[in-house]
Amino acid sequence: MFQTGIFTGYFPYGLDEVARRIRSHGFNTVQLDLHFKDIDLSFGQITKEKAKRVRDTFRNHDLPICCISGYTNFIHPDLDKRKANMERLKEIIRWAREFGSPYVISETGTFNTESEWMSDPKNKTEEGFEICAKQIRELVQTAYDHGAVFCLETYVNNVVGSVEETVRMFAAVDHPSLGLLMDPTNYFEDHNIDNMDGVINQVFDTLQDKIKIAHAKDVARSADTSEKHADIGDEDALSSHTFRGVGNIVLDAPGMGVLNYDLYLRRLSEKHPNIPIIIEHLDEADVPRSKKFLEDKMRAQGV
Repeated sequence: MFQTGIFTGYFPYGLDEVARRIRSHGFNTVQLDLHFKDIDLSFGQITKEKAKRVRDTFRNHDLPICCISGYTNFIHPDLDKRKANMERLKEIIRWAREFGSPYVISETGTFNTESEWMSDPKNKTEEGFEICAKQIRELVQTAYDHGAVFCLETYVNNVVGSVEETVRMFAAVDHPSLGLLMDPTNYFEDHNIDNMDGVINQVFDTLQDKIKIAHAKDVARSADTSEKHADIGDEDALSSHTFRGVGNIVLDAPGMGVLNYDLYLRRLSEKHPNIPIIIEHLDEADVPRSKKFLEDKMRAQGV
């Protein structure tokens, strides 16, 4: 049966309080965000003692860490920012095992200078693809050297933004330390959302064996074409947790859109019957509803 988890970053408290609150909702795993009110895990501040404290705190609350957030734009067009973003991501990868999981996740980034969520013409060029592949090879080598796995997360406005581009990147970087974060909502745009089942089946038909961790949010069309962010009650919240879509697409909490969850969970269970599924794109008040929606769908599919 699937394991239901949530990002720790939706709970803006100290370490022990975050773990206590997540466990009180009945979750049994977490995706670790390296942001807590009472422990500094910023660049250059991670130590073995801090990693053990984080790992043990979640274990003590029966919440094993299944993966770690490393989200950054590692192809940023500003070369100094690109280098800094890569160094931070490599740092997280090097420490991953000490936090309790080998899996570190990031999307593949954009050459857009205004927003990390918006597309750029260079994203879909051969040059853009090769720059991204070079960066991923570096990340994968760091992961391999430290017993970790870098998991790329496809997102439509990034260099790797479609099923075809994901398949191509795995062919270009064919390595056991490269995995896939499965999130079907990230493959949809206005032009293909009406072919939902076809896209979901294409993802699983071509990439099933690459999947390591899964996400649970939702997708729908939106009349608001701006970049959308939500107020989740934390003034220090990362943009990755407030982001709710751009263009004609809104990315909201599970059960708030049109994703075919029955098909998604059924296909996911075929080769990954015990995979962790991590809920996202919500605020703390919506956690009970989102969790119930997801687990009702799991019950209906027997997973």
